[in-house]
Amino acid sequence: MERQIISKRIGEIQDDISRLQNALYAMETADIQRYPDNYEVLSTDAALRGEKIACRLRHLIYSSTNIKKTDYLASAANVLGINIAQCDGIIEIAMPGLLPKRKRRNSAEFLFDSLYFALDRYCDTHEIPKYRQCVVCFSHIYNRELPTRRIRDYDNLELKQILDILSSFIMEDDNGLLCDAYNTTELGDADCTLVSIMDKNIFSDWLEKRKDCLESIVDF
Repeated sequence: MERQIISKRIGEIQDDISRLQNALYAMETADIQRYPDNYEVLSTDAALRGEKIACRLRHLIYSSTNIKKTDYLASAANVLGINIAQCDGIIEIAMPGLLPKRKRRNSAEFLFDSLYFALDRYCDTHEIPKYRQCVVCFSHIYNRELPTRRIRDYDNLELKQILDILSSFIMEDDNGLLCDAYNTTELGDADCTLVSIMDKNIFSDWLEKRKDCLESIVDF
């Protein structure tokens, strides 16, 4: 890539960083008690700008260095704290933060690219089942110390893309005949998302064990 193009892209990232700094300053000076809705808008704007900056930096690395996308995203998955584990026939994927809203392209790319390559690396070193009939449970865990009005409708979240990624590695198909999807809303110590994949015949036992922390569960 030509130096002029690299400099232009770096300049665009610097502009984004400047806007992020302004957003953070506005958050710092906002009156949260009197104008909670305004603070929510400001904090969401700042978070999305941060994700946009990360995505732009990733693209710059891919196009201007010899670093492979797979290698970088594997490192990104570690930094983000994406963890994959298996226990008692259940695969659990823990992801930092809450899932992005639909149509937030940069937010989805920021998280889901890393998730894809985390699963790819995990499958290279672990034997995992290829589910024919399964249940995928999305546990949306909200920080209990923050206002409950933050809780969003499930149909506003980007869930389909996760199902597509899971289908590539651990499901024969994600159509409705073979895959049931459920959502739960829970309160915890920090915002995060837990995705649990299991055979349909053990779902009821799984749900029973989690009933103490469940706020609700509905069909997706």
